[in-house]
Amino acid sequence: MKKILITGASGFIGSFLVEKALQQGMETWAAIRKSSSRAYLKDSRIHFIELDLGNPEKLKAQLHGHHFDYVIHAAGATKCLHRNDFFRVNTLGTQHLVEALRQQEKPIERFVFISSLSVFGAIKEQRPYADICDDDIPQPSTAYGQSKLECEQMLDRQEGFPYIILRPTGVYGPREKDYFMMAKSIKGHVDFAVGYQPQDITFIYVEDLVQAAFLALDRGTIGAHYALSDGQTYNSRTFSDLIRHELGNPWLLRITAPIWLLFIIAHLSNIWAHISGKPATINPDKYHIMKQRNWRCDITPAKKELGYRPLYPLDKGVRCTMNWYKDNGWI
Repeated sequence: MKKILITGASGFIGSFLVEKALQQGMETWAAIRKSSSRAYLKDSRIHFIELDLGNPEKLKAQLHGHHFDYVIHAAGATKCLHRNDFFRVNTLGTQHLVEALRQQEKPIERFVFISSLSVFGAIKEQRPYADICDDDIPQPSTAYGQSKLECEQMLDRQEGFPYIILRPTGVYGPREKDYFMMAKSIKGHVDFAVGYQPQDITFIYVEDLVQAAFLALDRGTIGAHYALSDGQTYNSRTFSDLIRHELGNPWLLRITAPIWLLFIIAHLSNIWAHISGKPATINPDKYHIMKQRNWRCDITPAKKELGYRPLYPLDKGVRCTMNWYKDNGWI
């Protein structure tokens, strides 16, 4: 029986990775913090391990005596009060984990790192109607994207370490909270959009990302970087229109704000975040993400090398997500 470690196991993506590992009959270890919720980790077959990715010596002690065949590293910060926190949590945390794993007596077989299409931030603005390819040079425009890129660069320097990097576009699905805010807003009869220029958007349903991660464990090329989406490109209204349909087509006030207004809101929210001590949903990083007009990506390498076949086009994925929100009392 293969033994797998999944970091960020209590999170949105991590909890689905844990479920898939159990389905495949693996000895599944969920890496959590003391403060982590176990709401989606109820299966009695799950083994829990507390890992402090911010403390390299403590981390090595926590991993001592364990051997993992596979590791999927999904832990990381997507919202931070201070820019440096992205690098402390994402970049250094990943580096500490890799260093600790390299000290195992028996080498791991595969290390799958969940990165982000955000590493290509600026390039999407320079080439507004072209697909981003895995061999394009990353130019992140956000602290989050830069921290993920530095993780990738650190992995690229690891000789003899069996890593594979996945770069998903926007991930949505049950349990996800950011896209949920859009559903909540639409139920409240408001659809808020930003920018007047056409926007090409891509998505990936969480189960498709999980599929790709486990295919990477079996078939991924060591050192490869794979962009991931559902293989389609959508306009800026498709997602909200599908949500509205699944909510019974409530009457809707559509508000489109200019980019400059989003800029002001993001920076005012950031000031308030520093006063209140809580990260803001709309912040300068989010501003750069929302103002980008192109999130197209080429998933051909993932399809050819991994055998990745997206099973959830946007209409199916949104339907599954909205049904879960309804069934669980979120909306």
